[in-house]
Formats: sequence, C-alpha cells, structure tokens
Amino acid sequence: MSKEILVLAGDGIGPEILAEAVKVLEALQAEGAVTLTLREGLVGGAAYDALGDPLPEETLTAAKAADAVLLGAVGGPKWEPLHISKRPEKGLLGLRAGLGLFANLRPAILYPQLADASTLKPEVVSGLDIMIVRELTGGIYFGQPRGVETLPSGERRGVNTLVYTESEVERICRVACDIAMKRGKRVCSVDKANVLECTEMWREVATRVATQYPEITLSHMYVDNAAMQLVRAPKQFDVLVTTNMFGDILSDCAAMLTGSIGMLPSASLNAAGQGMYEPIHGSAPDIAGKGAANPLATILSVAMMLRYSLDAPAVAERVEAAVSRVLEQGLRTADIMSPGMRQVGTAEMGDAVVAALAPVQGRA
Repeated sequence: MSKEILVLAGDGIGPEILAEAVKVLEALQAEGAVTLTLREGLVGGAAYDALGDPLPEETLTAAKAADAVLLGAVGGPKWEPLHISKRPEKGLLGLRAGLGLFANLRPAILYPQLADASTLKPEVVSGLDIMIVRELTGGIYFGQPRGVETLPSGERRGVNTLVYTESEVERICRVACDIAMKRGKRVCSVDKANVLECTEMWREVATRVATQYPEITLSHMYVDNAAMQLVRAPKQFDVLVTTNMFGDILSDCAAMLTGSIGMLPSASLNAAGQGMYEPIHGSAPDIAGKGAANPLATILSVAMMLRYSLDAPAVAERVEAAVSRVLEQGLRTADIMSPGMRQVGTAEMGDAVVAALAPVQGRA
C-alpha cells in the first residue's frame, strides 16, 4: 500500500535541500524499495507570501492526512518585521501542535570520516552517538500567559510562561526510556530543578517513570552543567531527555560536536507514530539559492522517516550507509570541507548519495 508523504520545502535553502531528499525517495521508489505518493504544500514565509498565512488550513489538513511530513526549513530576515503571529516560525509551531508531535528525536552521531571537521579534539568526539529527546509541544514555547504588555508606568513587560503537566512529562520520559532500551540503557534527564519549580516536578516524574524500566540507569543534570559536559566529555551520554527550550539549545550545541549542524536530522513524532522530519539547521538565508547547502541532514531525515513512520528500517539503513559511502569518497560541502577532500555543491552531493545507494538483492 502506498504511503503518502507531504513535502513542505519552506524558505531559504529549504527548496534546495528538499529537492535532494526527494531524489533519494524517487530512486528508492523506482527500484521498488518503497511505494510512495509525494504531495507538495506551502508553509512558513512561502505560505505567507502566497496566502497571507504561515500555516494555511489546507497545509495542516494535508499534514494530518499524510503518513509523514518532510520539511525543509522556515524563516528568514524578509519576514522578521511581521507581527509574531504571521512569522514563518508560527507555521512550524502550528504543525507541531496541530499534529500532536510531542516527541522530538535529535541524534548527534559523528561519522568517522568527519572527526577532523569537529572543533573538538578527535579523541573527545570520535565514536560519538547521542540521542537527544526533546519535548516539543509544551513548555515555555506554548505556555500561557505570554506576550508583551505596557504597564501603567509606560514601561513594557514581556511574559512567557514555563508550564508542564505531569502527563506531558511522563509521556516524553517514556519515549526516552523506550529508545534507551534499544541503545545503551542510560538516560540523563536535564532540568533546572534548583531554581525552576516546574522542572523540579519534571525531575520527580522522570524518576518515577524510570522505576518502571529496571534495566535503565537514570541520572539527572542541570542544564547549564549539561551544556558544559556536552563540550567537555560528550561520550558520557547515551539518551538525554529534556524540555522544549533546553532541548532546542542543547541539540544545537551537540550539532557542533559532529562537525556541522548540516549533518543533523530530526524526527518529531506523535502518539500514533505519525511524524514530521526535518534537518535542524534552519533556512540559512545567507546561502540560499547558491547551491552550497549541505543536504545530508535532510537525506538523513528521510532515513529517520523510513525507520519511524514508514516501517522500513532496512531501507533506512541503506540510506545511512549511502551517506557514509559518500563521505568515504571524500565528497564535502563547504560546511564540512577539510584539506584533501573534494568540495561539491548541494545537487552534486544529492546525486552522489543516490549513486551510492546499495543495489537491492538480486540486482547488479
């Protein structure tokens, strides 16, 4: 049975990197490895420009009907003067909320070929394999009250509210423990329980959930220390689970351990396994249209989609292996370039991954 994928290119480099991801999907479809129906939609600044809304109703309806959503990126300086309700990022947040995508999985894996591309010493990062599990539909990004108000004195005051329910914390901690059971069976819950009562409750709930997983070793760490430890000794971590904002910050920090933010995919899942898949690097408007963007994070997001939403783990492994082969061949986009390697552009890198896909059994 065909699986329906909604393709949302978005803004900036989004259309360029999505084109390379689609190349990979079309190659897999052509050989019969998957059966897909690809549909396109508008989101972010592109949607605002065309329809006056960063998340048109037809896009959200199509996303809800799809088996998975493949997203490029949203945002850019062009739309920053807009009211916050019309900015491209509201389209992304609306998709997350509308689809109930509460669990964001952000792997930070260092390919051995890129050990020299990291700003940290190779002995610190070689063999790195971390999964950051970020709660995605709660916390300070969605809490009420929020906004900017003018006080009687005439001074303005900005308000954002950090809020979580026990059930929200419990379900994301369960996701982290389930993932850890298939990995190293270690979970580090990251909070700021020494000053934030909301995350003090988070710590209590995480502890309670972990007792239901007797094979899991649970630890707790304050977010400031976690940021330091990611740089000091990142391989101490297996699975990290944390709040929406802390996960946003820590996953970008972890990205630089891998050599480039252009290498990191992500998956955002709801309770039914439906997911949205996107690179974490953003729209990079400074290089948009130049054919210089690294499409590998987007292609690796396709692999995550195959694994988590399309129930095709063997095909996912082929895509990941193809990325590894391309790096082994010495091909590099500018962000991961090092001496002795050959620099290529976005399209050439995508073509190389397609060419590196292992042949299916029985074919030459």
